[in-house]
Amino acid sequence: MPITVRIPTPLQRLTNGQGEVQCDGSTVTELLANLEQRYPGIKERICDQQGKLRRFVNIFVNEEDIRFLQGDQTTVKDGDEVSIIPAIAGG
Repeated sequence: MPITVRIPTPLQRLTNGQGEVQCDGSTVTELLANLEQRYPGIKERICDQQGKLRRFVNIFVNEEDIRFLQGDQTTVKDGDEVSIIPAIAGG
């Protein structure tokens, strides 16, 4: 059972309109690399030029913010659910 990745609406044009996709990897970094391989161009929207997560993008593994886990080295396994959530500003 692969890992389910929830894609935010603004990025769904890169995943052929899919709100959820299946990917593989043992860490968030590997998962994002696999996501990029399957859907070219998506990683540059999530990561900066050095490959680090953009500060306005939040990633949750099974509803836990990876900033409070091991960051992009947080482990993932088959059956996990990963959500990519862009920060929203406004007032």
